[in-house]
Amino acid sequence: MIKLLIVTGSGRSGTSSVAGTLKRFGFHIPQPEVAADDNNPRGYYEPLWVADFHKYWLNALPVRTIDTRPHAGDLAMESVTPEREDELRTWLDDELAAYDDGSVVVVKETRAYWVYPLWQRVAASTGAELSSLTMLRHPTQVVRSRDSAYLSDKSDAVRRLREIANVAAWMNSVFVTERATRDNPRAFVPYYDLIGDWRTAMTRACGQLRVDPGDLTAPHDVDDFLTTSLNRSSDSWDGLDVPDDLRTQAEATWTAAMALVENPFDVAAMAELDRLSAAYAAYYEVAAALANDDTAMHVTRTRNDFTGRLAEKTKRVERQKARIAALEAQLEERPSASVKGRLRSLLGR
Repeated sequence: MIKLLIVTGSGRSGTSSVAGTLKRFGFHIPQPEVAADDNNPRGYYEPLWVADFHKYWLNALPVRTIDTRPHAGDLAMESVTPEREDELRTWLDDELAAYDDGSVVVVKETRAYWVYPLWQRVAASTGAELSSLTMLRHPTQVVRSRDSAYLSDKSDAVRRLREIANVAAWMNSVFVTERATRDNPRAFVPYYDLIGDWRTAMTRACGQLRVDPGDLTAPHDVDDFLTTSLNRSSDSWDGLDVPDDLRTQAEATWTAAMALVENPFDVAAMAELDRLSAAYAAYYEVAAALANDDTAMHVTRTRNDFTGRLAEKTKRVERQKARIAALEAQLEERPSASVKGRLRSLLGR
């Protein structure tokens, strides 16, 4: 049986680092991969087809890579069509056909947790054994990493709003991912464990996933790939303007999630995450209610701006139509005038 390993977790949590590590173990990543860029110069180790599949689908809803809404995953799954499911199944069937029995195929995509039930159904239909590896990184490190990657040119006000939202979205990603993966072999890997002592972290994770990482004795390709310099973000809340109650919830979520590192099915930790998830959903409902007027204002402004731009473009189109009509009229007149001129010439007038 082929093992299909989904690597997921909050964006900027080290999913690329662990996927690159798994590739250096000899596991397979469907090709081609997303190209490296300035935000991730060492590479994403992410199948391009899967990245595009999720991106164009979820962006249109929209469901963000990390999203504060507790029901974001429900919105995504409600939009699954038979055609979309068949598209993913066809791609996965074709990919798995290239590998021998017992191979490990790694699909890393940080948005996979939103539509994990879809991946479960499709994997089951192909006969592959589905498992998951979730990266864990302290929320302050995720927020700072996202700040440096995506918000360096934004105002302080925008950065503060995004920092608050990103802490909430990080929590939401933990709740959704943990709940979605309870039915398959799974592992949770802290980013600082991976960077600090990858052999211990990955030996533990591979044991939980029932996959063989091979010979990890030095020298190993991973030694040059992972270095402690990769973790440049602090786990301190200093400098982050996040409300105390949200900070408290985030720390409790981090503590509960970390209990899953040694035992991915720790009953007490799962129960605590369920409790925290329900508390967060109630917290989000209050926040959404308080922000309703502001949201309505933004919707109205956006609609008015769109209506204004549409009206201006409509005027421009009408002006162009008028010019075209005038030119067509001139073209009709010119042949007539030319014929009249030739007749006058023939008649000697």
